[in-house]
Amino acid sequence: MLRRSTAWLSLLGLGALLAGLAAAPAQAAGYRYWSFWQGEGGAWHYATEGPATARPADGTVDGYRFSVSEDSGDAATPREAPDFEAVCGTTPAAAGTKRVAVVIDPGTPEDAPSGQRPPTRRSACAQVGTDATSAEALAQVAKPLRYDGSALLCAIGGYPRTGCGEQVDSSRTAGADADSAEASAPESGPASGGTGTGDGGQGPSLGVWAGMAAVLGLGAAALWRARRRRG
Repeated sequence: MLRRSTAWLSLLGLGALLAGLAAAPAQAAGYRYWSFWQGEGGAWHYATEGPATARPADGTVDGYRFSVSEDSGDAATPREAPDFEAVCGTTPAAAGTKRVAVVIDPGTPEDAPSGQRPPTRRSACAQVGTDATSAEALAQVAKPLRYDGSALLCAIGGYPRTGCGEQVDSSRTAGADADSAEASAPESGPASGGTGTGDGGQGPSLGVWAGMAAVLGLGAAALWRARRRRG
C-alpha cells in the first residue's frame, strides 16, 4: 500500500511540474529601441559603435531599425538591403564632402509603442562634410531626432513620440512572423550603439507534451507491476 501511494505521489508531482511548464508563457524581456547597422558586402552588420562616434567613409550605407529585441544578437535588421547606388547613385560626388546612404526602417506595428503606428520606411542620401559622423548624416535627412541624457538615440523623424529603450515583454517569434509577412508585401515607396499564438509562440512545445505522456506511461506501468506482485 505504501509503495502504491508513493508511486501515485511521484506521478502527480511530475505531472504537475510538466503541466506548469506547458502552461507557462514563452515570453522574454526585451527592449524597444532604434538599433544602428552598417552595410557591407550586401548584408547588414550590427555597428560596433554608436552613430555619434562612427565616421563613415564616402560610399557607406548606414541603417536604422526600430524594434523590440533582447540584445544585439536578437535585433532585427533593416528590411531594405544596403545598396549605396540605389540610394546615392544620382548624387554626384563633391569636393570636401562625402555621401552616406541612410536607410530608415521604423519597424512593424507589433513593435510600436501603445497608441502609435510606425511611419513608412524610407532611405535618403546624405551629403555631409568629410569628417561628419553617422549621427550628423542622419540629422541631415531625418529631423527631428531625439536623444536621452546618456546620448541614446530615442527617436528618428519624431518617431516614437515618447519613450526611449524601455523594457517590455515580448514574443520574438511573433515579431519574426510579422516581419516576414510584411517583408513579402509590395512596397509603396533610417541608435545607440507582441504576443504570439502560432507555432513556437506561447503554446507548449511538442517535447513538453511528449514528456508528459512518457511520465504518465511510466506511472501506469509502475502501478500495474505493483498490482501483479500483490496478486
